[in-house]
Amino acid sequence: MALCCLTMTSHAQLIDRIIAVVEDDVVLDSELTLEASAIADQIRMGNMAMPPLFVLRKQVLERIIVEKLQRQLAERSGIRISDEMVQNSVADIAARNNLTLPQFRTELANQGMDFGRFQETIRNEIIINQLRAREIGSRIKVTDREVAHYLETQGKVGAEKVKYRLGHILVALPEAASATSIQKARDKAETIIAELKNGDDFKQKAISASDGGNALKGGDLGWRAMAEMPTLFVDHVAQMNVGEISDPIRSPSGFHIIKMLEMQGAAKHMVTKFKVRHILVKTNELIDDQEAKKKLQGLKQRILDGDEFEALARAHSDDKGSALNGGSLGWVGPGVLVPPFEAAMSRLAIDEISEPVQTQFGWHMIQVLEKEEQDNSVEFKKNQVREEIRKRKIEEETELWLRRLRDEAYVDINMDRL
Repeated sequence: MALCCLTMTSHAQLIDRIIAVVEDDVVLDSELTLEASAIADQIRMGNMAMPPLFVLRKQVLERIIVEKLQRQLAERSGIRISDEMVQNSVADIAARNNLTLPQFRTELANQGMDFGRFQETIRNEIIINQLRAREIGSRIKVTDREVAHYLETQGKVGAEKVKYRLGHILVALPEAASATSIQKARDKAETIIAELKNGDDFKQKAISASDGGNALKGGDLGWRAMAEMPTLFVDHVAQMNVGEISDPIRSPSGFHIIKMLEMQGAAKHMVTKFKVRHILVKTNELIDDQEAKKKLQGLKQRILDGDEFEALARAHSDDKGSALNGGSLGWVGPGVLVPPFEAAMSRLAIDEISEPVQTQFGWHMIQVLEKEEQDNSVEFKKNQVREEIRKRKIEEETELWLRRLRDEAYVDINMDRL
């Protein structure tokens, strides 16, 4: 009797069916049904028309297949994601929604989502993102020419509202100038630019050295929209920040030098730049953290007692590149230096010397010599454009890559079970 009951029970069990074979993995009916149900809920919440069940399951199956192929490739490539990384990512998502982790779990439960399944979804996303970064992202390059072309075309939407005030200096050339005359004029233009960058007043230089019609006005071309610019200047102006001086611009009349005096109507992106120097002490078998800090504190005291920072940097800094320049790193803006160094630097007053600061390179003693606010609008715009182009390229390349991955894989779908 017991045997009979056992046999009847075993026949009553539902067997999960294989819907598709994907290389050395399978897609089960239960897996497809669960995912299709979740997608159907999203469609209903978006008030969109529900496709026939067969069409929905087929579309969802293709997505599962492509995800499995990527997971398999990630596994073969040695990509591993720790539980800690997943937990940190989930905590970040909760924080961005202004929720604690327990509150976030409760919110997921209220939406009918299992927390463990959500974690696996996040793990899957991280793995696939790392795989795509390795397979696709590392190959994507955006050239300066592509950025310039974008700014010349699409980047000009709304440009009619922006006006520019330019300074202009012309080093004239006679008609049919000889190669020697051309080189002489170019040399003169480059000398003028060097003098301007070294601090000479632009207006005075224009009055004394320019062959242009506006020389007696200090080279001032007045306020102009981009459409009112000499065509020769347009590409250069589109790339310039306020205060910036162009390289020599060649035309049949000679070599032009322009300076962006002012700009109106453009959204400004201001950044603080620092003129900074440092002394680096690296740790090794002989010098541990304590010894490195002690050495820097001793050097700081010597500077406070009257020794020259430059001389001590040349003699003691392990950053040999900057040591040759007395520890100088020149002018640096946001994001150029590693975060601990940048954070310490931004807190310093002019000429103040920091306490020892640790980074992955060792221990630093930092001094800020100057700081100034600069209009970084053009560079900021160029970086935004570069990122837009990169995203577009990645999107296009990802589509091709996924298609190749799918076409080259062994996939066997049981259409009768869809």
